[in-house]
Amino acid sequence: MRPEMHLALHHVRAAELRAEADAYRLAAAARRSQHLRTRLGWALVEVGLRLAATPKAAAAVP
Repeated sequence: MRPEMHLALHHVRAAELRAEADAYRLAAAARRSQHLRTRLGWALVEVGLRLAATPKAAAAVP
């Protein structure tokens, strides 16, 4: 194989690998934000349930 052809194939493969790495980084970032969104959602549900619970009688302070 001629050196110029080998170099051209190398550049094509390197570009493909860079594109795959970028796609992986974007997917990983999306997973992290989804995890944070889930945690925040459950925290808001818990706060809502506490607000909706019947209030307890307050103890009288003399």
